[in-house]
Amino acid sequence: MGEFLLNQRYTSAGEPELGVGIVTEVSKGKVRISFSASAEARQYSIESAPLLRTIFKPGHSIVDQQGQRLVIEEVKLEGGLYTYFGEGRKLSEPELGDVTISHTVEDRLFSGDVDLPEFFALRRETLDHDYQRRIAPVYGFVGGKVDLIPHQLYIAHEVSSRFAPRVLLSDQVGLGKTIEACLILHRLLVTGRISRVLILVPESLVHQWFVEVLRKFNLWFNIFDESRCASLEKGAPEGNPFLDDQLVICSTEFLAGSEKRTKQAVSANWDMLVVDEAHHLEWSVAEASPEYCIVDLLSRVAKGLLLLTATPEQLGEESHFARLRLLDPNRYADFRDFINEPEGNKDIASIVEKLSAGKALKAKETMLLESIFSKERVALLVKKDEQAIHNLIEDLLDQHGPGRVLFRNTRLAMSGFPKRIAQLIPLSEGENQNLWIDRLRNEFSRDMEKGSDSNSEQEFWFDEDPRVKWLVGKMEELDPAKILLICTSKEKVLALESALSKFPELTASVFHEDLTLVQRDRNAAWFAEPDGAQILLCSEIGSEGRNFQFAHHLVLFDLPYHPELLEQRIGRLDRIGQKEDVTIYIPYLIGSPQEFLVRWFHEGLSAFTVNLEGGNMISKLFSKRLLAISNKASFDAAESELDALISETADYQIVLKKSLAEGRDSMLEMNSFRPKVAEKLIQQIRAEDNDPALEMYLTKVFRHFDIEMEDLAARTYLLHPASFSASVFPSIPKEGVQVTFDRQRALSREDVSFITWDHPMATGAIDKVLSSSIGTASCGLIRKSGKPGLMLELIFVLETAGKQRMDIDRFLPHTPLRVVVDHEGEDQTDNYSVAMLNKSIVPGNIDTLLENDLFVETMLPNMIESATEIAEEMGEIEIEKGLERMKGILNHEINRLTTLQKKNKDIRADEIQAAIEERNTLFFLIKKARIRLDAVQMIRME
Repeated sequence: MGEFLLNQRYTSAGEPELGVGIVTEVSKGKVRISFSASAEARQYSIESAPLLRTIFKPGHSIVDQQGQRLVIEEVKLEGGLYTYFGEGRKLSEPELGDVTISHTVEDRLFSGDVDLPEFFALRRETLDHDYQRRIAPVYGFVGGKVDLIPHQLYIAHEVSSRFAPRVLLSDQVGLGKTIEACLILHRLLVTGRISRVLILVPESLVHQWFVEVLRKFNLWFNIFDESRCASLEKGAPEGNPFLDDQLVICSTEFLAGSEKRTKQAVSANWDMLVVDEAHHLEWSVAEASPEYCIVDLLSRVAKGLLLLTATPEQLGEESHFARLRLLDPNRYADFRDFINEPEGNKDIASIVEKLSAGKALKAKETMLLESIFSKERVALLVKKDEQAIHNLIEDLLDQHGPGRVLFRNTRLAMSGFPKRIAQLIPLSEGENQNLWIDRLRNEFSRDMEKGSDSNSEQEFWFDEDPRVKWLVGKMEELDPAKILLICTSKEKVLALESALSKFPELTASVFHEDLTLVQRDRNAAWFAEPDGAQILLCSEIGSEGRNFQFAHHLVLFDLPYHPELLEQRIGRLDRIGQKEDVTIYIPYLIGSPQEFLVRWFHEGLSAFTVNLEGGNMISKLFSKRLLAISNKASFDAAESELDALISETADYQIVLKKSLAEGRDSMLEMNSFRPKVAEKLIQQIRAEDNDPALEMYLTKVFRHFDIEMEDLAARTYLLHPASFSASVFPSIPKEGVQVTFDRQRALSREDVSFITWDHPMATGAIDKVLSSSIGTASCGLIRKSGKPGLMLELIFVLETAGKQRMDIDRFLPHTPLRVVVDHEGEDQTDNYSVAMLNKSIVPGNIDTLLENDLFVETMLPNMIESATEIAEEMGEIEIEKGLERMKGILNHEINRLTTLQKKNKDIRADEIQAAIEERNTLFFLIKKARIRLDAVQMIRME
């Protein structure tokens, strides 16, 4: 593609319905095109812009900015811009008014420039697949490389269906809040409802989020820090670096440390803000932390907001209010008003629980329902009308206020968790006991120097260490079972690898933060293979954001002092979806500081055997004392203090658990997960997973573009270019890439891409076919048809000009309309199915037909005109269907929100108004949908 210049005209290969656009801005590797006909603008990367230069030819009619028409007689290129001559005057490209360019499908056919029928069939199939994927109810949900966990899919479906959702995701640890947030982001991005996203997380989680969204959802977020911002400013000193990329991850600490960067981030106009570990944002009536203030500023300019926290509101009303006021500062403006609000209706919660369990209601409960609904509706309960009961439960839950902004699922309400089996391994070294206590005390001190800038070498004695001796024996005992080992640092990982290498029969792989993503993938893949590494040695940070649930043996080679960090370690295996009980091994030297941590976690918190809640508060109360005791020179002198600390911790744990249990909001939990809705989604996703259509389709596309598919396993391939065609699919490197269409295999192999209709490789294949002229004109022959003559097969596309972020595809995506007419223009579509034509048609010669003036000047134009009239009638039917789909969904949502607002202050007025405006805009856009001829195939019958 040549140099982009202002005022040049282009059309979008991927979105031809936008019309002819004009270059309005060129800067920093990007070009901006404005499409006046559809009132849209797009920004493209110059390297990969899917744009086609618009050049008008002699005979075409164009207009200037005053609307005066010019029929072109000659075209010249001057300084990168075209000048058009005709009728004694000239018109330069910058002087053009609103112009359109006709599609050249008919031109190709009339000129004899035709493709083979198989190419026409590929284009026809591509259009159909593109339509089906866009209108699918699980569009945007199938592409995640994740297990199909019901509560996660329900929350993602509910939240992503709202206008500019602003919610608090507060599921307990291990239930997958990050996956929920990524599912929401993925669906909103894939459907085009959002485009600019800022993910704000603690510094320690930046890499974990980057890996999560990239490896599981194929979303490339750019990590922003001071170095990146400064680099961007060098190229554009007056610019805002946060406007350089659409998808950004940065740390809360980074923004908190720079007023300049905060102002730039706030002014960058985000569609969605995601904040992880939101409970660490400190706020009180008296003051707020800098981090909280930054999130507060960003939350007021971002249209949507996702807050993630595992801390429920029972751990402090003030803390809970702080989160809610970020979501809706108008609704939650005053803390005193908030604490004076009445509690949720426990009677309603009891009724919902009974209805869900199929239990009979008491007379008092029936009367309460009749006061809310009609007697006739409640009477259906006696008849055990399942649909009526389901609808009643849905309406009761829908009216529960906090459920609109707050989602929380608990382990108590979920199934599918494994047991934790703790094995404490006390070790001793006989005469050398004191020597090893000194060595491990030094190691412990190093471990506790978290965040230290010390670069001095740390000494280990792992060839002799009693923990390593135990580990070698345990590996031999468990072989071939997989073992995950987590320890504090990369240095420990490498020293352990070196020690285990002395035993050739043992196979170990390493995983730490200094490895590249490719190296991590390869090491994790080797661990996942049945005949691969038996043990994976992980550092603290290196273990984050990965799926190791195929293993169920966990070795805690050392222990962190923070309860949340311990829970995070165990959570690598103890997560929903784990199929086996998890055995946790904790080897420690008797009398060492590590024993203090083991005893405190085990006896004070039962942290090795049960899920730990409130870890952050526990750490604030007890961790400093624990470290002080652990650092005492004499174990005997500190033991009594440790016993007292364990006793206090255990007492506090009892109080904390009671507080959490009493504060459980069963209505909220039921509103956070509706199994029937989730099950329907899962069935739909599984149906797409099991459908071979995508695999068969991509096989055809790859064959066409000279991409080889080497079988590796069932539904699993190595893709690599057969020649120098790598640029056709940039996502396929020259050395190849492994892909699978099987979800379970993808989940067990980090290095294998999971291909679905949402995957960039699939959408890229569709775009590659549709943005080219492949199959737009074809000529075929059917021998021994029994009825000699001519047929014309045409594929029209019903298109909407579509505004960004309207998600019009839910109701009327670009819809292919297939028409077959005979030489007299009569509709023969039903008589010539796609399957029949694909089976019977062979390449044909169109040259003899084009030599017949009657055919070219009369018959063929008449056939096209008749087919167009048929397609227009079909289009009107599809438009009405789209309007009905749209009105059915949005009218119901508007009525629902309007009714709820009378009882529920959480329903924002702007949410209702936005739904009304969306309905009106969609009605206008759908009504304006028009057909476009995309492909045509001449068929000779012999």
